[in-house]
Amino acid sequence: MMRNLDVTTLRSFVAVADYGGVTRAAGFLHLTQSAVSMQLKRLEELLGVDLLDRSGRGIALTASGEQLLTYARRMVALNDEVIGRLTDQAYEGEVVLGVPHDIVYPAIPRVLQQFNAAFPRFKVQLVSSNTRALKEQFARGECDLILTTEPERMPGSECLAVKNLVWVGAIGGSSWRKKPLDLVVGSHCIFRGLVLRALDNAGVEWNIAVDSESDRTLEATVSADLGVQALLEGTQPPHLEVVDHGGTLPTLPQHYINFYGGDTGGEVRETLGRLLRQAFDESHRARLKVAG
Repeated sequence: MMRNLDVTTLRSFVAVADYGGVTRAAGFLHLTQSAVSMQLKRLEELLGVDLLDRSGRGIALTASGEQLLTYARRMVALNDEVIGRLTDQAYEGEVVLGVPHDIVYPAIPRVLQQFNAAFPRFKVQLVSSNTRALKEQFARGECDLILTTEPERMPGSECLAVKNLVWVGAIGGSSWRKKPLDLVVGSHCIFRGLVLRALDNAGVEWNIAVDSESDRTLEATVSADLGVQALLEGTQPPHLEVVDHGGTLPTLPQHYINFYGGDTGGEVRETLGRLLRQAFDESHRARLKVAG
C-alpha cells in the first residue's frame, strides 16, 4: 500500500526542530500543542521510526529525525514555491514574442510548452512574420522579444545559431531539374535577394513561379513539386526535403538566427530567453553532430 507524506505534518516537524520544542512550534504555527503533538505521532507511525528523542529534559532529533529533516525542508520549500508561483499576481501578464515563419518549427512549440509549465499564469503572444516586419515591430515596442534570420550578427542582437541556407523541394520531386529553374519565394523574404544573386552568379536561369506573402501558399506549391525554395536547414516541414542536386544549384550562404531583447531584466523574460537559447543551441549541436 502506498504511503504519502503530508506537507502540513512535515511543516510541524520542521517547526519543532527549528524552535526546539512543541510549545514554541505550536505558537509559530498558530496551532494547539496537542495538534502539533498529534501530527508528530502520526508522522512517526507512518514512517515506523522514532523521530524525536524524548528521554531528556528537552526534545532532540533521533538519527532518523535528522535524516528526515533534510527532506522535510526541501518538500515544504517546494510546496511553498509551487503555491506562490501559481497564485502570485506578480507572475501574471503577457509577453509578445516575434518569430519568422520559417523557424517556428520545430523549436518554438517546445519553448512555449516549457515556458507555460514554469509560468502558467503568464501568456506568450506569438507573432509570426518576416524578419523585416518583426524588426520594425520591435523598434516600435510592439514586440518584447524577437528572433530574426539575417546574413550576419547585427548590432544589438545575440546570435543563437548559425544555419545553412539550403534548397528545398517536394519529397522525391524533380522540379529542381527544370530549366529555367522555377522559384517559389516570399514577397518580403530576407533570403530573396541573395538567392537570386547566387543563381545569377552561377549562371543558372530562373523564373519566379510563385511570389506570395502567404507561407502556406509557398509551402503548398513546393509540396506539389511546382518549384523549389530556399530555407534554413532543419526548418523544412516533414513533407518537404533538402534537394540533393549534386552541385547543379549554387551553394547558398549561412544565416544567423539573431535574438533581440534578450538583455532585458525580469525573471519572466530571462526564463523565456534561456529556453530560446537552449532550443536553438540543441538544434545547432544536433546539426553539427550529423555533419561531423
